[in-house]
Amino acid sequence: MRRQIGHVFGVLAAFLTLTGEAVAQRNAVESWDPSARDFSPGGAAVPPRPGAPGGSGGGATLESLNKILSASQLSAFDRSIYLSIRAFQLSRLGREADSQKDIAEMGKVLPGDWQVVLSSTMPGLAGGGDRAAALRTLDSALQRKPGDPSLTIAQAQVYMQIADFQRALGLLDAALAGAQTPGERRSALFYRGHANFNLGNYAQAADDFDASLAGRPNFKSKQAPLLWRYAAQIRARRDARTALVRDVGAESLNEWPGPILRFLMGKSTAGELEVAAESDDGAKRANGKCPAAFFIGMDAVRRGDKQRAREQFQLAQARCPTVSELNWAASSELKRL
Repeated sequence: MRRQIGHVFGVLAAFLTLTGEAVAQRNAVESWDPSARDFSPGGAAVPPRPGAPGGSGGGATLESLNKILSASQLSAFDRSIYLSIRAFQLSRLGREADSQKDIAEMGKVLPGDWQVVLSSTMPGLAGGGDRAAALRTLDSALQRKPGDPSLTIAQAQVYMQIADFQRALGLLDAALAGAQTPGERRSALFYRGHANFNLGNYAQAADDFDASLAGRPNFKSKQAPLLWRYAAQIRARRDARTALVRDVGAESLNEWPGPILRFLMGKSTAGELEVAAESDDGAKRANGKCPAAFFIGMDAVRRGDKQRAREQFQLAQARCPTVSELNWAASSELKRL
């Protein structure tokens, strides 16, 4: 069952796009960090766009979900994804009892991993603007599986979307204490690093990102925590560049986000990074101009160039979706410049 959680994000992104939800694409750094949530791919269809035959608005979305879930050929994994989306939509409509029924059904359909599917869909759905519905859905899930780390981490992600980093930090402390697997521990540490970073607890953030590197199987999975550790170490007045050079070693930096690492190590210019962010195929798929602006800003902080940092963080705010850790961090840093 465990292969690629990216399928959840693929189905969710397609659903949100076709239903007109105001969720921007996943930003580059988020997509670099699978954090050990892996599943096998399925092949689910996507609901039709509201306004296409079948209606418009929330009712049409629910109708579309009902139609998809009535199909007998759905795999258990895909069925659990759509049940999680419908549970959210039902909560938005005030139908909490029906929402809870869908969560219970997820437990029957995918007994071992339903909570990981739900925790993977809720932050993205919350990004459409209805964080309260996402939190209610997660609360209902936690009633069925109290203290589950993946659900608690998802709650923290939603609270960080509304800049309640203190509450998120408390939740992530609890998730870390309750982590049962290395993957849960890595995820809790990674997101706790973000909560600490946005609260200005830079030394703790650097330590969290560093600890989240443990057990990652390859260099690609290490890139997100390496980049965020660099940002936290800069603000904690540590030698971030030396640590980055040491841990990157002789790894190839040709594949995005490698050009960001190359720039931060002093091996290319900001102009070359900006060109890569606009021309690299991987960067185009991952909204590469968003992290490029943020990390050019962090390099300016390292050099003490506050004006340049301010300009780049403002650019990151404009380029990065509001559900993005990069957007949160850019906003927090602008307040401190």
